[in-house]
Amino acid sequence: MNISKLFFVALLSPLFVIPVFTKAQQTITSKLTTGFQQFTDQSNLKNGIASLYVVDAKNGNVVFEKNSQIGLPTASTLKVITSITVLDILGPEYRYQTTLYYTGEIDSLGVLQGDIVIQGSGDPTLGSDRFPEQREEQLLTKWSQTIKNAGILQINGRVIGDDRLYLGNDIPGGWIWTDIGNYYGAGISALNWRENKMGVNFSVSAIGQPTPISNMTHDISYLSIVNQVTTGAKGSGDNVYAYSAPYSEKIYLRGSYGQDLKKTIEISVPDPAYDAAHQLHQRISAEGIIVSGNPTTGQRLVEQDSVFPSKTKDLDIHSSPRLIDMVYWFNQKSINLYGEALLKSIGYFTGNKTTTSGGAMYLKKYWNQKLQIQEQELDVKDGSGLSPQNHVTAAAMTQIMYYAISRPWYTDFVKALPTYNQMTMKSGTIGGTLGYTGYHTAKDGKAYAFTLLVYNYNGTASKMRQNMFMVLDNLK
Repeated sequence: MNISKLFFVALLSPLFVIPVFTKAQQTITSKLTTGFQQFTDQSNLKNGIASLYVVDAKNGNVVFEKNSQIGLPTASTLKVITSITVLDILGPEYRYQTTLYYTGEIDSLGVLQGDIVIQGSGDPTLGSDRFPEQREEQLLTKWSQTIKNAGILQINGRVIGDDRLYLGNDIPGGWIWTDIGNYYGAGISALNWRENKMGVNFSVSAIGQPTPISNMTHDISYLSIVNQVTTGAKGSGDNVYAYSAPYSEKIYLRGSYGQDLKKTIEISVPDPAYDAAHQLHQRISAEGIIVSGNPTTGQRLVEQDSVFPSKTKDLDIHSSPRLIDMVYWFNQKSINLYGEALLKSIGYFTGNKTTTSGGAMYLKKYWNQKLQIQEQELDVKDGSGLSPQNHVTAAAMTQIMYYAISRPWYTDFVKALPTYNQMTMKSGTIGGTLGYTGYHTAKDGKAYAFTLLVYNYNGTASKMRQNMFMVLDNLK
């Protein structure tokens, strides 16, 4: 059989598929091919790599792909995968519950012979000022009044922050030392409190001289703060870093604080469950209820081999905002804590696994079953993207973004994504990595889902962003 006959037979075979592109698709594919080639030819990617995957948002057909099967660090673009997964599993209306209860008995004089317990279930918004009903001041007021209404005038016991569900405060594997003492590197607990952070205000001095702390935003008298911050030149900004770890009793503050800077520096709380118990202890004490014991946590009692007291009666069951509302702030403000809380929930509700790795394992399994995405395409170590050890392909991320279009909560999910370059997309930035993933409708009405990831680039992040926007402008 000659070559022409072989080709003719191949055309008739059902296994031989020739892609059929409309004129519009050919145009956009051509534009992306040229634009991406110009982008990757730049000197600032000489030692780096970029990947791009674009699909038609109507039918999922691939419009353009390059290096889309290579796993790259994601930075915060990973947040969309965590969001879509948890929305699919728990639903947009899901709410966490935090229970306030007492143990022991209340005698005729109003003395509680027992403890007050705040039992956490993983709500990342408890005490957060992003939601009026969640604010620390409102919760402390509600809980102290609830204790009084129960007839409790004195407590011969303790206030306990029950964080046992997730085995205390934890940091995902791969997070680095310079991150975990700062607000964006706060650990994850079953009893999160005030987004597991607190603020430090400074009083500037002469350049190069020590910068004293003027005040802390919350009472953390149970911790030791070692301040080694100096005053930087005007315009030098915030170069302050906090160094601590889960259960640290000492926090080091280092770096410089610009002489003209007016900013509260936010740092992580080493034990959020203890801080919640401490703040409630302080509040009810200030209101005249004597508490004989010191505040503590469930995990601390476990480690001391102490028997955790049995519940007598619920005092209050507090519900969180809806999951979709958390997803909004999670993506709009890129709150890493929310990602770790949601990943823990994925693991807990699907396999009773309370570790970050357990949640990551199920996430990979879930998308393998749903979309046949191979596990090596979703090598995730956390739920927020803060770990530089995350490696995800642009194809996998875009396929999951395309899947979301068919879900009933899609409209609300899109509202959670920020706007950059007049496009709806989530950004990601971490050392040497930049990324964007999102949706865009062109002037001709064609809609696209896409992911663009860059790793190990040279030069400034701002310059690379502008270059990435030029590539994505081809979708307009």
